[in-house]
Amino acid sequence: MPQDINYFIGNPDEFPILREWDFFNHAGVSPLPRRASDALRQFAHQAERQVYLFSNWYDDIEKLRKTAGRLINAHRDEIAFVKNTSEGLSTIARGIDWNAGDVIVTTGVEYPANVYPWMEIERTHGVKLVRVPEETCEDGVVRVKLEKILEAASHPKCRMITISSVQYASGQRHDLHALGQFCKDNGKLFCVDAIQSIGVTPIDVVAMHIDYLAADAHKWMMGPEGIGLMYVRRELIEKTRPLSVGWLSVVNPQDYGDINYTLKPDAGRYECGTYNVPGLLAMKASLDLLETIGIEQISKRLRHLSGYVEKGLREKGYQIVSPRGADEWGGGVSFTTTKHDQAQIVAKLRKEHKTEIALREKRLRISAHYYNTEQQIDRLMARLPEG
Repeated sequence: MPQDINYFIGNPDEFPILREWDFFNHAGVSPLPRRASDALRQFAHQAERQVYLFSNWYDDIEKLRKTAGRLINAHRDEIAFVKNTSEGLSTIARGIDWNAGDVIVTTGVEYPANVYPWMEIERTHGVKLVRVPEETCEDGVVRVKLEKILEAASHPKCRMITISSVQYASGQRHDLHALGQFCKDNGKLFCVDAIQSIGVTPIDVVAMHIDYLAADAHKWMMGPEGIGLMYVRRELIEKTRPLSVGWLSVVNPQDYGDINYTLKPDAGRYECGTYNVPGLLAMKASLDLLETIGIEQISKRLRHLSGYVEKGLREKGYQIVSPRGADEWGGGVSFTTTKHDQAQIVAKLRKEHKTEIALREKRLRISAHYYNTEQQIDRLMARLPEG
């Protein structure tokens, strides 16, 4: 049975940030829950006094691999741990055999982690990267339209669609089911940068026909920076070369003297060397917490909180940029004003009120997480100038 989410809402024992800040930048970098920082402290304590002796670190890492798989409905064999989203997407980009003239379709508003790896493939392999632009609708909301993505991907030489599940600057959540079904029906690869959705909205790599996925832990998963996960569909592992290969990539990594270069048959081949053990242990604590509560509960709570933010912003006179429909909303709400210097709004909130929001692509952004309270949002709205 999932644990009641209400226990965690506004609970400073679970989320110590509540004692210090009204924090609304989980789409940027999330504060650690208590249990994740406890995992770091426990690791440091043990490493200081016993090194690896009597530890169960690697058993816990294997448990994390299974938990991460369950989080996105993947098998543990399809999960690899990476330093960050960029490393995961670069591994995918460099691991595929591209042909000159191949087309890769993405949007024109991706975070650089999902742009530069493909630009490098364009530069080195003669492929064409097509970036479908964002459009401003009559109500001021911005979208990259699904039909325009599918139109670009209908090019006979399109090999892949690669897209963020939720756009970082607009908060638009894409229809991964429709995109994945299109790719499956038309023999194209489907790659997802899921950093803005894992932990707050359900991701199902099977139902969405996702071939590749990468996500860092430090946003909605509430893990530490510098650790994340990569998913490669089992049938594609043999067709996707590792970006780096090392002692941990092979079938028998502990046989140091018996050199036998046989890559692991699963996604473990993409992990070339010694793990970031403390990062993984903290990530495990955070993902265990998400699983204890349940993504469905978290998603329902975030839908409510982001709607509460939207209502408050409209009452203050701000222009909402983020799509807010039932199938489009994300955890962050982006908005604008022409009456004030937006950077100064962010700076004043931080300096004078210990309240944190973000500024991305000339848009202000509020991204609460499930433990934030309506009272915190009320305080934020009171501190914002009239839009």
